[in-house]
Amino acid sequence: MKAVIPVAGAGTNLRPLTYTQPKPLIPVAGKTIISFIIEQLVEAGVKDFVFIIGYLGEKIKNYVEEIYPELNSEFVNQDERFGLGHAIWTANDVLRDADGIFIVLGDTIFDVDLNAMIDSPLSCLGVQKVDDPREFGVVERSELGLVSKVIEKPKIPKSNLAMVGLYKIKEVNLLLDSIKYNIDNNLRTYGEFQLTDGLQRMIEQGAELTTFPVNNWFDCGKKEILLETNAMLLKKQRYGSSIPHFEGTIIIHPVSIGENCEIKNSIIGPHVTIGNNTVIDYSIIKDSIIGSYASIGNIVLQNSVIGSDAAIKGWSQSLNIGDNTEIDFS
Repeated sequence: MKAVIPVAGAGTNLRPLTYTQPKPLIPVAGKTIISFIIEQLVEAGVKDFVFIIGYLGEKIKNYVEEIYPELNSEFVNQDERFGLGHAIWTANDVLRDADGIFIVLGDTIFDVDLNAMIDSPLSCLGVQKVDDPREFGVVERSELGLVSKVIEKPKIPKSNLAMVGLYKIKEVNLLLDSIKYNIDNNLRTYGEFQLTDGLQRMIEQGAELTTFPVNNWFDCGKKEILLETNAMLLKKQRYGSSIPHFEGTIIIHPVSIGENCEIKNSIIGPHVTIGNNTVIDYSIIKDSIIGSYASIGNIVLQNSVIGSDAAIKGWSQSLNIGDNTEIDFS
């Protein structure tokens, strides 16, 4: 079983953060997004990984090779981005004839029993019921419980079962051939070669697919969801003695603070992730993610995402205020 992780996207919804930092390398609750994905797959017994890279792909390659040298990793460049189906086809040479593949979107963290999904005798699609399925690939099922149809972002959905970016495929060559058929015949949906359309052709060619329930998934492609995911994962972690004492600083858990940080005269938390080697002084920070090697002083931050190597300085005032005075700095 090979894990296929597409990470070629430009992360436009998180700009300007992603101008210099690939979205999968953004820290969440003390780890990068891609680390959560890799470690979950390794725990399920997956050893072979294929990363489909593009925008800032060299940074992802360097990170994976440095942090996870024990993995059997291959990197495939998707020079032109024409959709998720096209991304999978780009890796045709290294995926063909594999006994199975596990496709996991590189910006999504999952709460799911991967072992049970891998052990399923059929190809299966990770799904969850959603209130508005029009923004997702939607699954329709037969009376026998098999997938009868998949459609990308239908205007009038006939099901509320949404695909959430987790796919186990046993008929690898059939999937690759189905995507190639769509590419050769320029069969696009919303201007792209969708993986959903490749799966639909598989079904039309006789493949049996089933669904697998995903407890929760966190698409970290938008700032608000990224911060919600950070808070949720921090709440699940144990905290306390691992965080050192910082001069004049109050820590309100849950927080995650990286190595070699210098923090003084500040209030940190709750729900704050701070990268390595960051300097913070005279600041209040809550519900935020701060990258590595950042420098922050004299400021109040909340609901913020600050990239690595960023420098932020606030302002200070010297006031002499008389009676019955009201000042609003908001």
